[in-house]
Amino acid sequence: MRLEQGQVAVVTGAASGIGRAMARRFAAEGLNVVLADVEESALDKAAGELREDGARVLARVVDVSERDSVQALADAAYDTFGAVHVLCNNAGVGSGAEGRIWEHEPNDWKWAFAVNVWGVFHGIQAFVPRMIEGGEPGRVVNTSSGDGGIAPLPTASVYAVTKSAVVTMTESLYAHLKAESAAVGASVLFPGPHMLRTGLWESHRNRPERYAKERPRRTPYRSLDQWESAMRAAGHEVEFTPVEEVAGTVVDGIRADRFWMLPPSEHSDRQIRARSQSMLDRADPSYLESFILD
Repeated sequence: MRLEQGQVAVVTGAASGIGRAMARRFAAEGLNVVLADVEESALDKAAGELREDGARVLARVVDVSERDSVQALADAAYDTFGAVHVLCNNAGVGSGAEGRIWEHEPNDWKWAFAVNVWGVFHGIQAFVPRMIEGGEPGRVVNTSSGDGGIAPLPTASVYAVTKSAVVTMTESLYAHLKAESAAVGASVLFPGPHMLRTGLWESHRNRPERYAKERPRRTPYRSLDQWESAMRAAGHEVEFTPVEEVAGTVVDGIRADRFWMLPPSEHSDRQIRARSQSMLDRADPSYLESFILD
């Protein structure tokens, strides 16, 4: 697919982090951009900066966990620009779950699935039929994670399960689009290969009341800076991938018609090989041993 002046890109979770970087990159490529996010003040700031740079922007407050909210986003995008060529289902949250998996609160799972899984499905259902009907080349990019999308980090198991689901959903979408001989393609994005400075680390700031925690946390939420300090104190080297680099991976992947938007990483490759070999050997998942807690 070619990215050309005047095309339209829709990005959810666009007020900060990866989403904001993708929106800026699409605008720099000459695309009109539709920014969607649940945080109104941050959304207005991101949209304002793009407009100052000369981009044509539509910004909408959207809760991707709500089907009607995403349908309204699609209506607004088509009413404003008449077409959508790129859809990035990028909005995501951490769950805030603590302890063993059997100790998790149901609302931790409900909230994470509502945003990370249902949000992607709502985007697909609201936009893909219209993108196919438009007949122009297009691309749906769904944001997953190496945590779950490749192999789970058991200390963040709820998040990992949702991101594994995103991979399977995108594989299914790819097959269905091919079966329809659609001009629209599908890709799954694995941001990285290192840690990212995004708002995901403080997702709890936007947690809705309907998914509120039922009991106080045993430990306070940590900011990214606190996580980084703790990891360094434990002797772990911490590297960060600029979110602008992730946006570049997306643009390059769209142009190359690439399903797996997975940046080169020896760590990821080792996990992929170890997990695949474990399945082929019908062996226990030894690749998880370094994460098993005492």
